[in-house]
Amino acid sequence: MPPEIFRSVCPYDCPDACGLLVEVENGRAVRITGDTDHPMTGGLLCAKMNHYEQTVHSPLRLTTPLRRVGAKGEGRFEPISWGDAVEQICASWQKLIERYGSECILPYSYAGTMGLVQRNAGHAFFNKIGASRLERTICSPAKEAGWRALMGETPAMDPAEMLESDLVIMWGINAAATSIHSMRDAQAVRRKGARLWAIDTYRTPTCDAADEVFLIRPGSDGALALGMLHVIEREGLLEREFIIANVLGFEELAARILPDCSPARMSEECGLPAAAIERMAREYAGARAPFIRLGSGLTRYGNGAMTVRTISCLPAVVGAWSKPGGGIFLGTSTGAAFPLQSVTREDFMDKTPRLVSMNQLGAALTKLDDPPVMSLYVYHSNPAAIAPDQNAVIRGLERENLFTVVHERFLTDTARYADIVLPATSSLEHPDLYRSYGGYHAQRCCAAIPPVGESKNNWEVFSLLAEGMGWGEPFFQSSAEKLIEQLIACETPWRGTALSERLRQGEAITCRPPSDPKREWLTPSGLIEILNRREAEPLPRLLPTHAVQDGFPLRLQPATTPYALNSSFYEQEALRSRQACMELMMNRADAEARGLRDGALVLAFNGLGEVQFTLRITERVPAGTVVSEGVWWREFIPGERGVNALTSQRLTDGGRGSTLYDVTVEVRGA
Repeated sequence: MPPEIFRSVCPYDCPDACGLLVEVENGRAVRITGDTDHPMTGGLLCAKMNHYEQTVHSPLRLTTPLRRVGAKGEGRFEPISWGDAVEQICASWQKLIERYGSECILPYSYAGTMGLVQRNAGHAFFNKIGASRLERTICSPAKEAGWRALMGETPAMDPAEMLESDLVIMWGINAAATSIHSMRDAQAVRRKGARLWAIDTYRTPTCDAADEVFLIRPGSDGALALGMLHVIEREGLLEREFIIANVLGFEELAARILPDCSPARMSEECGLPAAAIERMAREYAGARAPFIRLGSGLTRYGNGAMTVRTISCLPAVVGAWSKPGGGIFLGTSTGAAFPLQSVTREDFMDKTPRLVSMNQLGAALTKLDDPPVMSLYVYHSNPAAIAPDQNAVIRGLERENLFTVVHERFLTDTARYADIVLPATSSLEHPDLYRSYGGYHAQRCCAAIPPVGESKNNWEVFSLLAEGMGWGEPFFQSSAEKLIEQLIACETPWRGTALSERLRQGEAITCRPPSDPKREWLTPSGLIEILNRREAEPLPRLLPTHAVQDGFPLRLQPATTPYALNSSFYEQEALRSRQACMELMMNRADAEARGLRDGALVLAFNGLGEVQFTLRITERVPAGTVVSEGVWWREFIPGERGVNALTSQRLTDGGRGSTLYDVTVEVRGA
C-alpha cells in the first residue's frame, strides 16, 4: 500500500513558513519533502526540515506527563496520569492565587510553534486567570520600531521584487541559514547579471555566495549607513524629485546630522576603510534598482531601532522605491489578515495585569516583586537556554518555592527544572493555520499522524486546565479546528471569499495588503518621515551600543547556524554532528595574543558569567570579534552554561527588544 501524502507547514520561527509534503505509513511520518506547488517553498527545504520525521519520532520524545522526584535541574521524574497532572497544577495555582493574587503566575512562550492557534492558545486562559502578561519581545521588535519611526504602518514590499534588482544587499542576514529562499532568489538574480553584496560582522556562508563582502564591527551598521548617506548627499547622488514628492525632513538630516558623518569618521566606527564607504555609496546610488534585504541580528543591540531607521533612509534618498525591484525588505506584518481577538480573548481580563519582559525573566524570578512570581508555565519555549542572563534565569528556576510547569516535546534545559512536565505534540500531530513573515502567504493544515504517546497540543491542555479550574465558558470547550475556522471566516481586505475557500482546502494562498506598499506611505504626514518629531530622537543619528561601556576587549556574536534554530533541533544527532561541538570562533591574531591553540577548551567570560567552548581559530572572523553559532542544550556542551550566560537583560533603544548580540567578553584557557 503506497504511503498517504499530507500537506503541512513548517512550524518553526523562520520567515518562509515552508509548505511540506508528509508521507505517512502506518501512522508514522516516514519522509518530508518541500511542496513544489507552494508559492515560497517551490520544493526547497532547509537542512533542518529535510528529516523532520527524525524530530517527530525521536526516541527522546516525551510521551507521558511527569512529576519531579529529584532536585531541580537534575532531570529525575516519575510518570503520572494526565488527570493527576491537571489536578496538581490547578490545586497549586488556586492556593497561590489565594495567598499572592493571580499576578504571581507568569506564562512564558514564544515561537517554538508559529501556528496562529497553537502559538496563541494560552492567551485566553491566562487572561481569564488574571496572570501577569509576558512582553514577548526577544526577537526583533527594534526592527519594527525603527521601521515605524520612518515608514509608519506602510506594509512591506513583495520580497520577490528582488528578482528585478540589479544590486542586492544582504545586510546583517545569514540568509543561507535563516532565509534560504531569499538566498535562492539572490542567486537567481545574480545569474541574470545583478551584483550581490553581503554586509556582516564575520564571514558567513551567505558571504561566500556574494560578489563582495563588507565586514564591519558589531553594532556599527548605522554608522556605515550614515557614511553612505553623507557621500550621497555631498556628491549630489540624490533622487531630488522623489525626495520632494515623498520624503519629509531630508533637509534637516543633511544640515544637522550628515556633516559629522564623513566616511573618515564613520570608518573609525564601523571598521571599513573610508574609500570602501565612498565606493559603496556611489555604487548604491548608481544602481538602477538597489534592493536591501535586512536581517534581524543587527537590531539586537542597544541601538537596534536607530540602526534600522537609518539604513531605511537609503532607498528613500536615491528613489529606489520608485523602481521595480528597488527598496528595502525587513519582513512582512500580516496580523491584519487574520485578526486574533477570537483566539486571544482580551475581553476575559477583568483588569490589566502587570507586564513582564521576557528579556528580563531572570530579574522577574529572582527579585521577588510584589507579588513575587510564584509559578511559571512554559510552553513552546526553552528560557533556561535562550533567555538573556542565563545565570539569573537558572537561579530563579532553582527556587524551591517556584512551581514550574513545562509543556514540551523533549526534556529541555528548562524542563529539567520543572515540577510537572507535560508531553506536547509536534506540528504533524495537530491542526493549525500559519502565515509567513518573509512573504504574504498563508496555509491551513490538519494533523497528519496521531499524537505520539500521550502528548497533547497546546489548545487541548489549556482546555483541560480551564476545566480543572472549574470554568464553564463555552470558549474553552471549543476545538482548535473551530478556532481555525473562525479565523478564516473573519474576512478582511487582505483576502476575499475565493482565497478563504482555498485556504479551507489546505491550499497555500498569497494575501495582499490593501494599500500599495511602494506608492502609499501610511504615516501621519503621508510621507516617508526622516524627520519624526513624535520620536525622542527626531532624526536618525549615530547611537552607540550598550557594550562599548563594558570594558571587555572582544565583541561576542551569538550567531545562527544552518543546522539548528535557537535551541531547536538538537534532538537530531545528525544535525548536531554537523556542528561538531559548541565552538568559539576566533581570529588567529587574537588567539596568538592570548596564547590559545586551535581545538583547545577555553573560557569566555564577562561580568555576568563564564562559558566553556572549544576554540576554532579561523580567518572568517575579524580580529576583535568572536563568534558562537547556535544555542546548545546543556547535555551536549562541555560545561554547565551556554552562550546566554554571557548576554544581558538590557533592552534596545526602541521596542524593548533583547540585546543578545550586544556583548563583550575576554577569553582565556580553560
